[in-house]
Amino acid sequence: MSEKNLNLNESRKKLKELVESIDFAMFTSNLSKPPFHTVPMSTKKVDINGNLWFLSGRTSQHNINIQIDEKVLLNYANSGDFEFLTVYATAKIVNDKAILEDLYGKADDAWFDGVEDPNLTAICVAPEDAHYWEAKSGKLVSLLKMGVGAITGKQPDMGKEGDLAL
Repeated sequence: MSEKNLNLNESRKKLKELVESIDFAMFTSNLSKPPFHTVPMSTKKVDINGNLWFLSGRTSQHNINIQIDEKVLLNYANSGDFEFLTVYATAKIVNDKAILEDLYGKADDAWFDGVEDPNLTAICVAPEDAHYWEAKSGKLVSLLKMGVGAITGKQPDMGKEGDLAL
C-alpha cells in the first residue's frame, strides 16, 4: 500500500465517503477500563465539520460509558471492496429535539417508539484521529495481486492508506 496522508478538506471528504459507503461501525466505548464495550451501530449522518452522528438509547451501556469516559473508537470495514477506516474520537450525548428529528428515520422504529420516545438520544462523535485503507481494485484483484506478490517476492501496490487530518 502506498501512503497518502490527507489535509483537512481531503480528510473530511474521504471520511464522509468511506462512512457513507460502509454505514455500520463497530462502536467501542469504555476505553479507559477494559473490558471494552463494542456494539454495531449505523451512522446516521456525517456533518459539515466531519462529526459522525448516531442514534442511541438513553439507558444503553454505551451511553452510560460515554458519560463516564467520552473517548470512543469506531471501526468501519467493507471487506468486499477492501475499504477500512478506524476513528478515535470524543463522543457526547445530545438530546436536542431538532437533531433527533433530523436523524430519525422510519427504520429506527425497530428500536424506538418514534422520535418522541423518551429513551431516544443522539451521539455526536468528533474525530480526533483517523486512518484509512482502501484497495485500488476490488477484492478479487487485490487477492490476485497478493498471490503474485507471494510468488515473485515483490510487494504489490495494493492501494492507499493514510492518516486523516481531523
